[in-house]
Amino acid sequence: MKAMVQRAYGAPDVLALQEVATPSPGRTDVLIRIHASKAGPSDCAFRKGDPVMIKWLYGLSRPRFGIGGTELAGVVEAVGKEVTRFKPGDRVLGLSPTTFGAYADYKCLPEDSPLARIPDNVAHEEAVAICDGGATALTFLRDKAKLRKGQRVLINGASGAVGIYAVQLAKYYGAEVTGVCSAANEALVRQAGADDVVDYTREDFTQAHAAYDVILDAVGKRSFPACKRALTAKGRYLTTVPSLSILLQMMRTSLTNGKRAVFATAGLMQSQANLAFLMELAKHGTLKAVIDRRYPLELLPEAHRYVETERKKGNVIITVRH
Repeated sequence: MKAMVQRAYGAPDVLALQEVATPSPGRTDVLIRIHASKAGPSDCAFRKGDPVMIKWLYGLSRPRFGIGGTELAGVVEAVGKEVTRFKPGDRVLGLSPTTFGAYADYKCLPEDSPLARIPDNVAHEEAVAICDGGATALTFLRDKAKLRKGQRVLINGASGAVGIYAVQLAKYYGAEVTGVCSAANEALVRQAGADDVVDYTREDFTQAHAAYDVILDAVGKRSFPACKRALTAKGRYLTTVPSLSILLQMMRTSLTNGKRAVFATAGLMQSQANLAFLMELAKHGTLKAVIDRRYPLELLPEAHRYVETERKKGNVIITVRH
């Protein structure tokens, strides 16, 4: 099968298309013929090995995973003899946050992995787009912020792959939503459901006083100390970008009853129930995919370069042709 193989950390050129052995499902595995994956900031971070904690987890001198990519959508090709939940022909969405491998023709996942069926009215590319940012946004807003109806939420990076779904999910949970983006993306963010939009090139949202119950920094551009003024007395600052400083701030603020800093490894916290929930919202049009560009697997390095411009709107999708 074709796969985009990575033998070292570095620039997009470390990604090389090669022929590798097609995996065979074990007794409890599901073999998926991949139709779509995605390229996002986290994929670029894993490729570069930056921040350094990625190397601590996935290999100090070179990546252990070999084939990158964590989100995939496709069709079940075969199943192990003990698999009961899925069958050949099922259209499925899956996550592989520890073994990676989505940048390929095929991937085996254990049956109990984060894996869910895709509704008939949702395309593979739409499913993987929603999974990319939607699963992260769901973890932060529902599980970490405990978002409630009527709360005021600010999403920094509201036009990005996480932010655009955070806006939609925050509205689903009844919040009053402010999105931060450039003026060029204001219409997109309002269409996603934002009640108000802040153009970060003209206005600094951190100067607001006690304005927000929740601030989700989906791009890791504003720190907890910078955002404290804009939080209510017991407000929550959440960031999707790991750093030593945010981990220290989490530990320190967890001991207080006031404003708190929160980070979570959202990719490692996903479940079949989460993906099924997102697909149910997509089925009914509550959650809509926002796709900026599509690249074939062969042009994955080019896709990574585009992601690193930090100018994308929503998702960059990788298509796999069979």
